Amino acid sequence: MTAMQRSIGGAIQGHSALGAAAILAALALPVLAQAPAGIPGVLAPGAVPELVQEGFTFTEGPVGTADGGLYFSDIRVSKTFYLDPGGKIAVVREATNGANGLALTKDGELLFAEGDAKRISKRNRDGSITTLTEGPPGLPLFAPNDLIVDAKGGIYFTDPGPRPVVPGRPTYVYYLPAGTKTPILVDGTVPRPNGLTLTIDGKTLIVDDTLNPTVFAYDVQPDGSVKNKRPFLQLRDIPAGSESGADGLAIDRDGRLYITTVAGVQVFDANAQYLGTIKAARQGANVAFAGPDKQTLYITAREGLYRVKTLAKGPDRLGK
Repeated sequence: MTAMQRSIGGAIQGHSALGAAAILAALALPVLAQAPAGIPGVLAPGAVPELVQEGFTFTEGPVGTADGGLYFSDIRVSKTFYLDPGGKIAVVREATNGANGLALTKDGELLFAEGDAKRISKRNRDGSITTLTEGPPGLPLFAPNDLIVDAKGGIYFTDPGPRPVVPGRPTYVYYLPAGTKTPILVDGTVPRPNGLTLTIDGKTLIVDDTLNPTVFAYDVQPDGSVKNKRPFLQLRDIPAGSESGADGLAIDRDGRLYITTVAGVQVFDANAQYLGTIKAARQGANVAFAGPDKQTLYITAREGLYRVKTLAKGPDRLGK
């Protein structure tokens, strides 16, 4: 119990039931972490994530746009939102079939990992939705989660399956070459693959695991396949016996990784050295750089959308 909670708890005594209820309601609100000392090159001292808007159900899938805006998902109500550069939030797609991760093509078309519909889809310029893949022949997708587009227009995506986790149920990381409907299996051995990204040069694929603290790296081949899978980094401060909660991740233009976990958004440099943790009032599920200068890190965190101004800049490419 914090000192403030002890103080408020003492103040409850002797108050009316109505006053006590109001104080208890205040205690139930999310409390921001104390201002940190900062992260060199990433976060100025005292900078903490601020709430942009709450009232959502489970926010996810943020991706920045060329004009400085941000798309994000609300999975459990099957909606996709757009935060415009002026700060207005509006629904841009409903009935998304539980769309989670979002990505953008080089032409600015929005892609969706539709967990409930078990497909990767694309919103065309006229607003219609096209199915890009439902999985390899005879092996339908379980519940695709996150995705990213490479420089050739191919799509890497994870398919960990739905919750609850079923022991022994297979999980997959796929690559969908541009212009095809049949994805290539990249890895079927990560216990629960979730967030993924590509390094700035596009030569390395990074994939995290919601169950465990190991984050993996793979060498990308010219055809989009990968080889040389290896442990790349170990997440920090994961409570013993707990899932890592490793979920969405982002990369900045200097190659630093930002990974959402149960302990906050953990930041590592391009050499996998831990730099620090960014903590919002709620546990983050995904992150993305956006804004006209790509120096705002947005965090989708349960019922809220948060942001923090950074010293670092997001990647100089469309989307994540």
